[in-house]
Order: sequence, then C-alpha cells, then structure tokens
Amino acid sequence: MDQRWIFAPMGALAFLTFGVLTLIPIRRFRAGALGQVTADDFKFGESPAVPGHVSIPNRNYMNLLELPMLFYVGSLMFFVAGKVDGVVLAVAWLYVALRALHSLVHLTCNNVRHRLTPFAASNLVLMAYWVLVFTR
Repeated sequence: MDQRWIFAPMGALAFLTFGVLTLIPIRRFRAGALGQVTADDFKFGESPAVPGHVSIPNRNYMNLLELPMLFYVGSLMFFVAGKVDGVVLAVAWLYVALRALHSLVHLTCNNVRHRLTPFAASNLVLMAYWVLVFTR
C-alpha cells in the first residue's frame, strides 16, 4: 500500500482545524458589530462577558489542537515505519470522522450529551490507534 495515503486523513483533520479557526474572527467581529463584546473582552483571552456562541469556536479550536496532536504524531510514525495499511487507514478516518462530528455538534446545537459521545469515542479510537502503532 502507498504509505502516502495516511496524509489524507491528516490533511482532512488539519483543514477541519483551519475551518474552525476561521469561525473565531467571524463570530468575534459579528459580536463586536452587534455591541455584544468589546476588544477589551479579549485582552487576556476571553472574559466572562463573551457570549457562549462567540467563545465556542475558540474552545473547539483548542480541542482540535490538544489530543489530535497525538493522532498526527502516530500517523507520522506509521508513515516513517512503512506500516500504513487498510486497518490503519480505517482507524485514522474513523478518528477524523468522530472529531468532525464532535466539532459539528459543538459548533451548532452544542448539546453536551450529544457532544460527549463522539468526543469520548474519538479518544478511545485514538488510544486504539496508538496500540496499533506499537503492535503492527
């Protein structure tokens, strides 16, 4: 199997991250134009005065920069070791799909119970991914 296939799910997750990053200034500027926030509300991060619909993209962006880093590292380890196969790709895409689903719920209805399932499942899949790193 062409080892470069692992870059597809990595790229998909990176573009999801960039998409969420794009939402941050959109929601902040819109809230500023509506008088819901001021520049000082972001002086030291986000003040408690920042409405949830404005702060959620930033929180989701941070989520996409935390545990997913282990996905990127694991994926590069598979690539370097020449161990990318169908199972690895399936698990990688499952991880990306679950992270995308988590972001979709987080950025839309933000129902915590609905959000928990893909978040927790993605973490379990990531753990399994790392088991594969050392057992393939």
